[in-house]
Amino acid sequence: MTDVPPNLAGPASGIVERAKNILLKPKETWPVIAAEPATTQSIYIPYVVLLAAIGPLASLIGGQVFGITVFGVTYHPPLAGALVSAIVSYGLSLATIFILALVIDGIAPNFGGEKNQVQALKVAAYSATAGWVGGIFGILPALAVIGLLFALYGLYLLYLGLPVLMKVPQDKALVYTVVVVVVYIVLFLIVGAVIGALAAPSLVTIR
Repeated sequence: MTDVPPNLAGPASGIVERAKNILLKPKETWPVIAAEPATTQSIYIPYVVLLAAIGPLASLIGGQVFGITVFGVTYHPPLAGALVSAIVSYGLSLATIFILALVIDGIAPNFGGEKNQVQALKVAAYSATAGWVGGIFGILPALAVIGLLFALYGLYLLYLGLPVLMKVPQDKALVYTVVVVVVYIVLFLIVGAVIGALAAPSLVTIR
């Protein structure tokens, strides 16, 4: 089936088709993504804004229904605090993709690539698909490790996408990917610290 830009297909079918294609056949899908016209808005809406919500929503539901276990103690965070944490997590996820795209674009010439903000945003957004889809496993804390495996697969998607969209020579793609991943890890730690600081006061309803 022909891969269709999510914003040009039906809202649901286009997103599902794009996510399926980037996950199952990334080598064929990245050139399609590279060639299609796009803007920051068309990349974010509806694809990014919907998929980025999977993890925070799953964690919110999982925490309320099943609770969160830390060091053998299970607690159910108050709904208000959990909602705030989920909303902040979602907002920071959207911001992280944009910041990561700026980094991808900014350092591309250092690795023989071409600067292109839209293409950089495509790489950041679509390589994050695996982590976003894997976020569904956050609904059951015991399955969180599966979500981590999905996120790691996203690094492979990033490695495949950078040479295609940023025109980086293949022999420099690995180092380019490593640098981008390091930046992402730093952003992830910052986001985690912010969310953790907001969630800490809600650890009060212990069962």
